[in-house]
Amino acid sequence: MAVADLPIVERVAEVVHPGYPESGAVPAERLSLFPAGCLIAENGQGAVLGYAVSHPGQLGRPPALDSLLGRISPDADCLYLHDVALFPEARGLGLGESLVDLLRALGARSGFTLLALTAVNRSTPYWRRRGFSDYSGDEMLAAKLASYGGDAVYMISEV
Repeated sequence: MAVADLPIVERVAEVVHPGYPESGAVPAERLSLFPAGCLIAENGQGAVLGYAVSHPGQLGRPPALDSLLGRISPDADCLYLHDVALFPEARGLGLGESLVDLLRALGARSGFTLLALTAVNRSTPYWRRRGFSDYSGDEMLAAKLASYGGDAVYMISEV
């Protein structure tokens, strides 16, 4: 992902996650803080079909929806998959799985043993099929998940 990709990243997010709006500053900040974790999925002609945004995080401490990090925590112990989104017409092409595979490899290269994410929009079954399992956490995690709505599930997987 490059800075020039941010407008299309916002467009994909608007289409895929209308119930989970975030300011364009969120992916822009993630890109500036951890560019290796920000990926674009394109077709053979270079048209953007989706993206993935990830960054080092702390297990059980996801950022609240539409919040800036400020910095990468020095206590980061996992790679947090902030968002993986594909335009509807790109689903079924294997791009989501490819993006997750790339993020697993990035997590391993970065020294992490775990990936973490917040599943929303009834996506929990999708993530379970990719090796993620529910993580219960504590009251602080529950408070962060509340910003994502009632169906949010925090999940983890080994890299």
